[in-house]
Amino acid sequence: MWLINSSIGRKFVMSITGMALVLFLLFHLCMNVTAVFSADAYNAICALLGANWYAVAATVGLAALIALHFFYAVMLTLQNRKARGSSKYAVGARAEGVTWASQNMFVIGAIIICFFLLHLSQFWYRMMFAELTGHEEVTLCNGVTAHTAEGIKFIEYYFSHLWVVIAYLLWYVALWFHLTHGVWSAIQTLGFNNELWLKRWKTTAYVVATIVFLGFAFVTLFFYIKSLCNGNC
Repeated sequence: MWLINSSIGRKFVMSITGMALVLFLLFHLCMNVTAVFSADAYNAICALLGANWYAVAATVGLAALIALHFFYAVMLTLQNRKARGSSKYAVGARAEGVTWASQNMFVIGAIIICFFLLHLSQFWYRMMFAELTGHEEVTLCNGVTAHTAEGIKFIEYYFSHLWVVIAYLLWYVALWFHLTHGVWSAIQTLGFNNELWLKRWKTTAYVVATIVFLGFAFVTLFFYIKSLCNGNC
């Protein structure tokens, strides 16, 4: 099957899954920014996206997209290393137009996956998964409990810890590097690769990456500073 056996097919799957994940990131960003302006609105969204069949189906679909994207990234990385052969050990100057991010996409992606697992353990596992297993309340700290749909309490709790904030900021930096190359590369693979539009897509990639980075960082730092003012646990 050409989607697996050919380089073009693998890049096509990487591009489609990658763009779908970018759309999810933008949706997730809008959702998180809502928490800054209205706790009730954010909790309403969390309740809507709780253990409902459509939310569970979307979660399974998202997991499949991430798994496919990472699987094909491994395949392409191994293919490229095999093609380079012994030349992969050569040390030289970076070619003109080749960015650091493009040369380290797999490593950056692996870092993103690791921090994604942390995010799952802190939010999805204690919210949707807890609700699926029949637990409507979970303990956060010092006996303080939260309903699985009270997403604002989870944000306020986790982003009141400095180590969590630092870890998430590092995650956002990795995301920024990944998106600055991944967005325009995916669009190019899908056929929009003439010289004029390629420059525009590269600019678009930096804009999207920066919006994602600044948006998530803003939410994280907002709740950390808020916790310092309120003295949360």
